[in-house]
Amino acid sequence: VRSVLNSMFSLQKGSVDSTTLRTFMYEAMAIVNSRPLTSIEGETNPITPNMLLTMKTKVVLPPPPGEFEDADIYSRKRWRKVQSLANTFWVRWRKEYLRTLQSRSKWQNKKENVKVGDIVILKDDMASRNHWPLARVVEAVPGKDGLVRHVKLQMADAELDEQGRRLHPPKFFDRPVQKLVVLCSSSRPFHFCWNQLPDSKVGSVKNSSS
Repeated sequence: VRSVLNSMFSLQKGSVDSTTLRTFMYEAMAIVNSRPLTSIEGETNPITPNMLLTMKTKVVLPPPPGEFEDADIYSRKRWRKVQSLANTFWVRWRKEYLRTLQSRSKWQNKKENVKVGDIVILKDDMASRNHWPLARVVEAVPGKDGLVRHVKLQMADAELDEQGRRLHPPKFFDRPVQKLVVLCSSSRPFHFCWNQLPDSKVGSVKNSSS
């Protein structure tokens, strides 16, 4: 988080007043704490730091309506400047976090194939802020060399009716494994899925203003 913030503000022209900076840091805190940590068996809704901090299951903070561009950083309106900074932080930090979930082994070393039942994060550059699209692998297609390069995914939203039934049917689609990051492997128990997370360098952010 610090490296992303340092690189952002090193390229920032002009000063940011204390009110704008404080509001932006709250936005950055919400972004960091909305990241998926792991998934409960049988569910694709991820466990996030926000859930653990607030003890609530639905704490996703959608971005405010409207379109914000890089040029808004020079806007006289503080809220547009804050949203421009938050969007920049989201794009850069999301890439860094997904990179920490992927093993960086040499190409000569064999890695575990993506398997049926794995919970994966989709690499979607168009994903809205604080939204981490998750899906379940329902079919893995190995090549002649035994390596899986394409998979079939199942994705469902979290909207339920009063009886707890899904309002919309799940979607199925194909995706190359290069566009996925395995969040939780089906071959590992829940506690092993938790232990494969990155270290404390990307730990939860707490409100320390009080």
